[in-house]
Amino acid sequence: MTAASVLYDAPGPRAQLRYRLYSVLVVVALAVLAGVAYKGLADKGQFTADKWKPFVEGEIWSTYLLPGLRGTIVAAVISIVFALVLGMIFGVLRLSDHAWVRLVAGTIVEFARAIPVLILMIFLFAVFSDYNVFPSTQLALAAVVTALTIYNASVIAEIVRSGIRSLPKGQTEAAVALGMRKTQVMTTILLPQAITAMLPALVSQMVVALKDSALGYQITYLEIVRSGQRLGAAEQNIIPALLVIAVIMIALNYALTVFATRLERWLRTRKRGGRALPADTTLTAAPPGMDIVLTGDGEKK
Repeated sequence: MTAASVLYDAPGPRAQLRYRLYSVLVVVALAVLAGVAYKGLADKGQFTADKWKPFVEGEIWSTYLLPGLRGTIVAAVISIVFALVLGMIFGVLRLSDHAWVRLVAGTIVEFARAIPVLILMIFLFAVFSDYNVFPSTQLALAAVVTALTIYNASVIAEIVRSGIRSLPKGQTEAAVALGMRKTQVMTTILLPQAITAMLPALVSQMVVALKDSALGYQITYLEIVRSGQRLGAAEQNIIPALLVIAVIMIALNYALTVFATRLERWLRTRKRGGRALPADTTLTAAPPGMDIVLTGDGEKK
């Protein structure tokens, strides 16, 4: 009996045939919907060569797309860095031995997770502008970064807390038995292991932050989606512009995922690393005078 059959009954021949039929029907339905959408857009001239010609002009990229791309990357990078720092702090605070610390940190995290990012951006933009917290040219960027930081830090805090809790308790007990303080245990033993285990979830949250930066167009922040809308309005090619923006965003997210995957592989390989012992080194520890050493030709001495 396989492990999969323990979780659910394996489908028989009739069930497999039924699943294949459902899959074919879904694919056909999606193809029909895509064909209808394409025909409707094509009838309105959205796929003519004139609509796509602006994207091969350097002036269009320097005026619309590159400034928007820069705004998206700047907001995402700043918010990701701040969210990682705050998320680590609050994730550790939620594991504190003091009940009041856990209560305060947990309340802040749960409150931050419950607020929609767009509403938080609009609220912060209004507050920053009313009280002149930032220069007028930086109001939108500050609101976007602050909102993304608050939300993503709360999610990362939960990721950190669950990652640390997933580690074997014996490691903490052994470290305490050796006389290590809790701060030392957290920084030198638990967090390095937890970060490697949490990396896929952290990368997913970074991708979320990158995509959510597009919500900044609602508060006049110049990012890639807003730039695409301005380009579409200027050139009367809104559908091609949005398709190009979608390709750019997919490429950014894919690049971030590939980078994180390679980083995770490198971290795991480094932790498992260590060079193989050469043949002429001592292989077995023994009391003085009884060391077992292998010479280059394999003989013991």
